[in-house]
Amino acid sequence: MKTSEQRIQIALQKSGRLTDHSLDLLAKCGLKFTKSKDQLFCFGENMPIDLLLVRDDDIPALVGDDVCDLGIAGLNVIEEKRLDRHGNDASAQFDQVFALDFGHCRLAIAAPEDAPYDGPMSLQGARIATSYPATLNKFLTQHEVDASVVIFSGAIEIMPRLGKADFICDLVSTGSTLAANQLREVQTVLESEAVIIQTRAPLPVEKQDWINRLLQRLDGVLQVRESKYVMLHAPRSALEQIVALLPGSESPTVVPLEGAGDKVAVHAVCREYVFWETLENLKSAGASSLLVLPLEKMMV
Repeated sequence: MKTSEQRIQIALQKSGRLTDHSLDLLAKCGLKFTKSKDQLFCFGENMPIDLLLVRDDDIPALVGDDVCDLGIAGLNVIEEKRLDRHGNDASAQFDQVFALDFGHCRLAIAAPEDAPYDGPMSLQGARIATSYPATLNKFLTQHEVDASVVIFSGAIEIMPRLGKADFICDLVSTGSTLAANQLREVQTVLESEAVIIQTRAPLPVEKQDWINRLLQRLDGVLQVRESKYVMLHAPRSALEQIVALLPGSESPTVVPLEGAGDKVAVHAVCREYVFWETLENLKSAGASSLLVLPLEKMMV
């Protein structure tokens, strides 16, 4: 087999809300890459991993057709393309293998501020504008609603004002765009985040080993993204209270301090934010010499 065929191909969004997060995450996994002149290809310098920067709509097909081994895209895009290609049949030529916990948003139905809404049956006979017709149709079918789906790829939020739709179904993050157009969110259709998909085509053992290693590194990076390493000194008598104040920690390490009587050193990985108030509460409980360090990666 050719050497190039042993390299892992990952399809990424070339520009958009997921691009920088995806590239940064892969860099934290140790991948060093060089971009091509056209900025559409990244060659992995230290791993057999290359990146293809493409339209996000093309990522599910590239992975499903075994052009790329992995793809990173929003679940909203992946689900829409899967339904568009396979209908309500759950089959697809790829598997979702990893959730990346960024790019959070939701596909939601929004109504004009003065329009009544009392559940999915309020959509009966309505016109709903969306650029996600397959996902919306699945939702309507599940709720036995007969509505007219108006496919539109532009600024969907203006459709009710133009008299072209009664409701819209679009991606929502903060809701500020809806509010600016006198709309309100009334129904969530799909919760979305960035995910990794993998082709179902059989891969050489060496390739799959590298993919498993990459997924393990991703897990190590994501586990500590908001975590901190906390070190402090504490009287043994106050240990129970101090441990209880450490946010999201599991069984901290406790080490006796040489020549310090009943004082011990406490080391803990805190999987939640460590606020100034946390440190102040720890100090009030008897802790001293508090030190908070960032974590880059962790393997368990």
